[in-house]
Amino acid sequence: METPDYFMLRPEVEKAYGYSHAVKIGNHIKVSGAVSMDDEGNPTAVGDLLQQMKNCYSDLDKVLKNFNCTFDDVVKEDVFTTNMPLFLEHAAYRSEIYKNHFPTGTWLGVKELALPELLIEIELEVYKV
Repeated sequence: METPDYFMLRPEVEKAYGYSHAVKIGNHIKVSGAVSMDDEGNPTAVGDLLQQMKNCYSDLDKVLKNFNCTFDDVVKEDVFTTNMPLFLEHAAYRSEIYKNHFPTGTWLGVKELALPELLIEIELEVYKV
């Protein structure tokens, strides 16, 4: 049996909200939804969905690097947004993230995220051989 390996990107924020940013068990890694926030948990890029998306991917890259992974190892990506039409306008940005192939995934329009200023949240599943 594999022992879970937990990773916290912003330990104080994650403890306050009650989650770990990622957990690796064997070759599988589950990554909690990344949002656009600073190290104190304050929303950033308020009102700017594209910049929030870029900030999410920047944080996700840090999580992946912790496990010696890249976006090439991502097998599933779920996007939650409070503004689907605006997300669709910027979805092509993902081609800068996924250069070799796109993962499976789901895009969901939601009423709200954890904080009212947040427009997008992105979570991942990773498989590392």
